[in-house]
Amino acid sequence: STQSTGIVPDMCKCVDYQTLKLQEAPDHIPTGDMPRHIQLYVDRTLVDKMVPGNRVQVVGIYSIRKQSDAKEGKKDKNITAGIRRPYIRVVGLEVDSSGPGRSLNKFTAEEEDHFKKLAERDDVYDLISRNIAPSIFGSEDIKKSIACLLFGGSRKRMPDGLTRRGDINLLLLGDPGTAKSQLLKFVEKCSPIGVYTSGKGSSAAGLTASVMRDPTTRCFVMEGGAMVLADGGVVCIDEFDKMREDDRVAIHEAMEQQTISIAKAGITTTLNTRCSVFAAANSVFGRWDDTKGEENIDFMPTILSRFDMIYIVKDDHNESRDTTIARHVMKIHLNREQAVNEGEMSIEMLKKYIAFSRGKCGPRLSDASAAKLGHRYVVMRTSARQHEHDSNRRLSIPITVRQLESIVRIAEALAKMRLEPFTTDADVEESLRLFQVSTLESAMSGSLSGVEGLTALEDQEEVRKVEKQLKQRFPIGSQVSESRIIQDFTKQRFTERSVRTVLNIMIRRGELQHRMQRKVVLRVK
Repeated sequence: STQSTGIVPDMCKCVDYQTLKLQEAPDHIPTGDMPRHIQLYVDRTLVDKMVPGNRVQVVGIYSIRKQSDAKEGKKDKNITAGIRRPYIRVVGLEVDSSGPGRSLNKFTAEEEDHFKKLAERDDVYDLISRNIAPSIFGSEDIKKSIACLLFGGSRKRMPDGLTRRGDINLLLLGDPGTAKSQLLKFVEKCSPIGVYTSGKGSSAAGLTASVMRDPTTRCFVMEGGAMVLADGGVVCIDEFDKMREDDRVAIHEAMEQQTISIAKAGITTTLNTRCSVFAAANSVFGRWDDTKGEENIDFMPTILSRFDMIYIVKDDHNESRDTTIARHVMKIHLNREQAVNEGEMSIEMLKKYIAFSRGKCGPRLSDASAAKLGHRYVVMRTSARQHEHDSNRRLSIPITVRQLESIVRIAEALAKMRLEPFTTDADVEESLRLFQVSTLESAMSGSLSGVEGLTALEDQEEVRKVEKQLKQRFPIGSQVSESRIIQDFTKQRFTERSVRTVLNIMIRRGELQHRMQRKVVLRVK
């Protein structure tokens, strides 16, 4: 006779369990294939040992289970009777600390002693900045800013419950071919947690979070995007200008408040995105056009004010510098192994030191540094307002209270490199200098500061008048002697320097071409 069995809840012992999805590593995928994935079942002490984005090694039992159909009202069960789904019942796992996953926060006593000796060196700041992408020539200030971004400032929680972010955001804006993407790839590699994404292939849901229906249980589940996976690290966004404006607005909250609020399909929650944003973008015209000024920047002030440092990277033509860069590139291609090892610290050691500093040290401003910064901020605001008054236009990159907090974060990052509890006057001076060469110079870039000493607004207006008259007088397809053009415009009391500047700019855009040993100019478009 059959005996009925049942579960008595009071006499049962419950254990924790978790269902995970294991996906193939991107560097192990064969060419042209999609990444494969399999379901993991973990229980007891193995629960919550991993977070999304980790690289893991798993030991388990390969098992199969019956495919359950959660759709209601389905009568015919014979269709799925012979279908089984594979899964792995996990027995042991190990989180890999190398690669762009989460690094371990456990350090040996020898490593801690080495880190403390390294922090006591006088040149630790220069040492770290020299080891940021050593195979890329130049860009010293940008590398120092990247070092500050990797270490970050101190996150503060106020008595009223509000928080102030400690992560530093950095934007590189400028010409193609200036190693912006290579710097982004290096930061993804040496950051304790790094996520790399491209602007054109990223949507608002892919960067923040999305709510989707689970195919097996038919319930709504939430999946974190790139900024959620990079919590505690850096998210690198390439081709930032190619993103749609709606998608760019979606990361406003994630960049300043460092949270993402979701209210979809009955799920209302808030996710943490305590990560730095390192973005690279091109100008509106492809290359930076000095005569257009602030028209090169196609970003709203709301997104620009959230970046602590903004660099305008120009590919200037300089014979001596070009020769040095050519030698450096040839040296890398000829002696690849030697060029890779030219840094004084290995990437793995730099990654461990960054993780150690972020976990052990949280510097604060000293009283003297705070008074000095407050005074310098007032001076910066005054000079920016005077510049707006003189040029009769508003700055495309605003100088707000956020920029004062940016300087504080940079000073705290400099102190964190030395594992010191308080900032010094040298840290404040260096943070002000980095802010001066990045954001302030970019904010003032509406003038012709990059073209042969042309700085005044009158010179800029003169260049625009010369270009307008030149296009009106010489139709497309006409050939004119360059000396004749200069003579005609100098008779109208235009300076020769302005005329030559306009010719060089139009040749660079492809609107004019030199003919007959550079004596004659042909208008192409």
